[in-house]
Amino acid sequence: MRRMKIILNSIKGIVLTMLLFLYVVPFIFVLVNSFKTRGEVIINPVKLPASFNFKNYINAYDKMDYMHAFTNSLIVTLFSVLLIVIFASMTAYILVRKNWKFTKYMFFIFVASMIIPFQGIMIPLVKIYGSIGMLNSKWALIYMYVGFGTALAVFMYHGFIKSIPVELEEAAMIDGCTQLQTFWEIVFPLLKPTTMTIVILDVLWIWNDFLLPSLVLIKANERTLPLSTYYFYGTYTVDYGLSMAGLMLTVIPVIIVYLFMQKHIINGVLQGSIK
Repeated sequence: MRRMKIILNSIKGIVLTMLLFLYVVPFIFVLVNSFKTRGEVIINPVKLPASFNFKNYINAYDKMDYMHAFTNSLIVTLFSVLLIVIFASMTAYILVRKNWKFTKYMFFIFVASMIIPFQGIMIPLVKIYGSIGMLNSKWALIYMYVGFGTALAVFMYHGFIKSIPVELEEAAMIDGCTQLQTFWEIVFPLLKPTTMTIVILDVLWIWNDFLLPSLVLIKANERTLPLSTYYFYGTYTVDYGLSMAGLMLTVIPVIIVYLFMQKHIINGVLQGSIK
């Protein structure tokens, strides 16, 4: 049994190492090529650069109008995630605590909406909102992200809130709290593990999203960071070195956020599985 356990652990270690390799290789490929000239990338994309020159990063920073695009991405991400957390947590609380037929049907609608792929509705979405003048605006994009992101957040909050004893809320109401005060002062702090998980998942999704912003934000001054990398792709040519540097500048902020917040993701997943 001991030998079998050692063999199984060895196999597990090999499989996990292979998976790590598969995930890391594309990132290393982009990082290495971000220091090369266009000619070096075309000749041999897997070879190390002749010299680690940061010229591509400087040029990409200027061409992308990095700080402007970064500000756009930051505004869209922060407001979208904030509104998703507020609306989804309050909605899930009502769906759990109010034993109405309406709430059961609404929860079913939220869950069912997650099955619908975005690609199936993106053309009608753009056509309808374009006809009423809601395109070319960060705030319209935020509105859409809230609509698309709330369903999953409600689903996650719903399962967690069911595990919170009702007696805590009843005690708060006896002490004179309104239902709104009870939610924000008693229930919402207990939702921290789920909230952190939702925040991280939505930040990664919204910050890195390309498809929806490409449909909504047409004007150059409204573009987010992923859209700004499109500057490096011409009709007939692509400056691969600059585009790789631009991609690195785009993903570095979210990687930093993830490294600082990863323990909260693990705690949130563990807490959710226990609940």
